[in-house]
Amino acid sequence: MEAMKVAGDQPTEPRDTYKIAYIIHFFLGAGNLLPWNAFITAVDYFGYLYPSKHVEKVFSVAYMCSSQLILVLLIWGGWSSKLSYRFRLNLGFSMFVLSLMVTPIIDRVWSRNGSQGRSNGAYGVTVASVVICGLADGLIGGSLIGSAGKLPKQYMQAVFAGTASSGVLVSILRIITKASLPQTSRGLRTSAYFYFIVSTVIILCCCLGCNLLTKLPVMQLHYRLLSNDPHCSRPKFWTVARKIQWPSFGVFIIYIVTLSIFPGFIAENLQSELLQDWYPILLITIYNVSDFIGKSLTAIYVPKSIKKATWTCIARLSFYPLFVACLHGPKWLKTELPVMVLTFLLGLTNGYLTSVVMILTPKWVPVGEAEMAAIVMVLFLGTGLVGGSILGWFWII
Repeated sequence: MEAMKVAGDQPTEPRDTYKIAYIIHFFLGAGNLLPWNAFITAVDYFGYLYPSKHVEKVFSVAYMCSSQLILVLLIWGGWSSKLSYRFRLNLGFSMFVLSLMVTPIIDRVWSRNGSQGRSNGAYGVTVASVVICGLADGLIGGSLIGSAGKLPKQYMQAVFAGTASSGVLVSILRIITKASLPQTSRGLRTSAYFYFIVSTVIILCCCLGCNLLTKLPVMQLHYRLLSNDPHCSRPKFWTVARKIQWPSFGVFIIYIVTLSIFPGFIAENLQSELLQDWYPILLITIYNVSDFIGKSLTAIYVPKSIKKATWTCIARLSFYPLFVACLHGPKWLKTELPVMVLTFLLGLTNGYLTSVVMILTPKWVPVGEAEMAAIVMVLFLGTGLVGGSILGWFWII
């Protein structure tokens, strides 16, 4: 890290020794999306428990809407100034632990009940746990990205690379647990229990990470520099939003497209006689791996033109006719290979373009508006998530 001049008695900024601050931001980014990835990657498990429900589509709407509610409260309710950064992260990760433990517990409780009791009672509690998970995501995501927006760009890149890595982690974990246990109701339950418990342990480690982060000398200096900046008065939301309307629209389009296709369409609408119930798991894994690759590429190259990046985001609308062709087009397009290639490209472009616009935008405004710019971007990102998850239902029509 480059040395930075500091007013007063401290001449240079302490180095991020062993990249600890970068690694913790990466780890916290992973923890932010780990519970969501845990829910959507266990598609076979939830499909077994609730075969008559459109689980992936319901989960998407419940999660995204509750997450968006918290983001609105962070901005207009003044939560970001009333609650400390450390408290918000600790509260959010505690809510994640609660939501992840609900699934194995309620399945255990209702395992001896009839199918009607499971379908109604357990399903309702499971959806409620997804809502709690979404509330926690909004609290952590808005806080983490807002804070990273004020810091050097490598920390924002670390956060988004971390979010993508969580998808890869849970996909690998789900494949291991599914492959290592018999494909019976007992084996499926055991693998899912292990899957959610391991995810919970990782989230608990994130709690330790967020408390350590605020105590690192390099982060304390960053916070002190920002608090001493004379331009750090809190700007109005719409003033900043007008300045960054292009990248805001770009990130909105990214997630309208992505969430209307993934995970609902990929998990429920596509079938494979060859791969059977492994097909949605493998497709979700392909998406998560490519998303991680895309978000990691910004550590190598980030374009300078934010308008060109936005137009590239809009160009992702071309995924709609391509996936429609895979569902209703020629027979060869309905095979596994074309779908896997499209899924890979969907994840790659999602990861790279998200990371690009989120890195560039806070640096496109004055330092005092950087945190608000990052939160505005998260709000538009969340709006795209909600819109995309609702549009995902149109594949059923």
